[in-house]
Order: sequence, then C-alpha cells, then structure tokens
Amino acid sequence: MTMLPPLPRAMLIDMDDTILSAYGRPEIAWNTIANEFAAELAPLPPQQVATAVLAFARNFWANADASWRLRLGEARHLTVKGGFAALAAAGHRALSDDLAVRIADRFTAYREEEMFVFPGAHDAIDKLKALGVRLALVTNGAADMQRAKVERFELTHRFDHIQIEGEHGFGKPEERAYLHAMEALGVTPKDTWMIGDNLEWEVVTPQRLGIYAIWIDVHGEGLPEGSTIRPDRIIRSLSELVPAAS
Repeated sequence: MTMLPPLPRAMLIDMDDTILSAYGRPEIAWNTIANEFAAELAPLPPQQVATAVLAFARNFWANADASWRLRLGEARHLTVKGGFAALAAAGHRALSDDLAVRIADRFTAYREEEMFVFPGAHDAIDKLKALGVRLALVTNGAADMQRAKVERFELTHRFDHIQIEGEHGFGKPEERAYLHAMEALGVTPKDTWMIGDNLEWEVVTPQRLGIYAIWIDVHGEGLPEGSTIRPDRIIRSLSELVPAAS
C-alpha cells in the first residue's frame, strides 16, 4: 500500500476542470453546437465543421498570448472564423462571419449552462478547511467571468484567499502567481500543495518552486503520450485528498 504524505499547511487549488466541470472535452461541446446549426451549415456535415473549428482552436490556444485568456469570447469568435476559413481553403462552401459569431456565442452560453461542481468537491474542500489546511483558489481568466463562477458555485466562503488572474494582473504559470498566493496564506513552498488539471500550470512551475504538485485527471485518461512531466501525485477527485479517518 502506498503511503501518502501528511496533509500540508496549505493548498493552492485550481477552479476550472478541478472543482468545476468547465472546459474539458471540447470536442463534445463543439459537436453539440455544430449539430444545433446543422441547417445553416449544410451541405457541410456538422461533425466536419466541429472538427475544423476544434483543430484551429487547439492550435490557437497552444500559441496564444496570455492576454487572450481575458478575452475568451473574442477568442472564440476568432477560432470559429479560423475553422471556417480552413474549410473554405479546402474547397468547401464559404460560411459567413455572422454565422461564426453566432456559433461562438452559443458555444460560450452552452459552456455556462453545462457547468457544474464535480461530485464531492464542496465536501472535500470543507473537510480540508475543517482539518486546518489553509486554502487558496488560484484561477486564470477574466475578472468578471471568474468572479461570477466563484459566487455562482458558492466558493467564496470556502477559501482563505481567492486569486483571479483578471483581478490581480498576473496568472499561472507566472511564478509570482504561486508566490503571491503562498504569501497571502503565510506559507512556504515546502508547506504547500498545488492541485489542478493543467500540467504546465499545476505541475511544472510549482515543482520548480518546490511545491508538491498534484495533477487531477478527472476522466482517467492518463498522462499524454510521450509526456516527460511527472506529477508528484495523480488523482481523479478532490475527495482523494481527504484522509479516510476524517
């Protein structure tokens, strides 16, 4: 049986796709929305349009400047238009910018509608806080959008410190994002765990700072093939962080 380390003095916890089901599995969301617009996309099959948009979006976000995280709606307009342009370049019918904007906005609305707290997440956070662990919510994104989620999903009172990129002017994976959160909690890296779903933001930089890094793999898909990143621990639910006796 693997011996787990004792609980730390503090935990820095990501929000999207760690506490909330937010942006995971984008292929399902894009296919759902494309099917809603099937009549306007015809004769192009919705799945082909969704695949083109997703491919453009993944390439865009792999290379995008951090400032785009604060302009998510605008970024989605751009990525749908980019997917449409790729289809047109391949010889398919041209799809209008107006349709691209409407699809992107519907995608944004759909993501908001479908968002929910992962089962057991609230309870796990409450138990960790009751056990004396200092807790910081550290999330990237625009101030208004992320703050609305914090309030909508009743997270405010559950954390000792809430740090939103758009409110503070910096975010993961900038080292000061982690250093600022630890300073707010009054702890050092050796006292701290970082938990989240992004390998770069929640594992690579935290480990470099001496923080114990836990990757949450909600869907149990495992590390990407060929990945050289090695989290200190992998979990599928925040509930796994709570000692069994508690």
